[in-house]
Amino acid sequence: MRNAVAAEAPWRRRAGGARVRDMADIVDFNQKIIDEFRANGGQLGGPFEGAPILLLHHTGAKSGNERVNPVMYRAVGDDLAVFASKAGAPTSPDWYHNLLAHPETTAEVGTETIVVVAREAKGDERTAIWEAHKKDYPGFAEYEASTTRQIPVVILERRT
Repeated sequence: MRNAVAAEAPWRRRAGGARVRDMADIVDFNQKIIDEFRANGGQLGGPFEGAPILLLHHTGAKSGNERVNPVMYRAVGDDLAVFASKAGAPTSPDWYHNLLAHPETTAEVGTETIVVVAREAKGDERTAIWEAHKKDYPGFAEYEASTTRQIPVVILERRT
């Protein structure tokens, strides 16, 4: 599904056209995806039908609270790559910072919950994964074009 990223959480615009998300809308949007994912064995419909989505568990860097976010992923051998795009926002998503602080976590993929350790891909590894993902999902190239930061690629290494 190449256009899965076209459906983003609700945006509102500030004067001057800057995009801003309302946090309550984001939480509600994500919860609906999480509920659908779990009710349907990891499958989603609508704009996310066929997209590789997982539920990423992470622990708040400051709060210590467990959180869950639906994110698109890419298989990298036996591991998974996730992309801290935040739809091209000028800052990385909270889950990225949380994974840096607490890299040992879990991810729900389909009906399976897997134990993973997160690490940031760097250099040629990052470039290869990122370029392939942008080719398959051009919305990520749009995210990249709309921000000045380098979008982090995080590898979720499976643990047994």
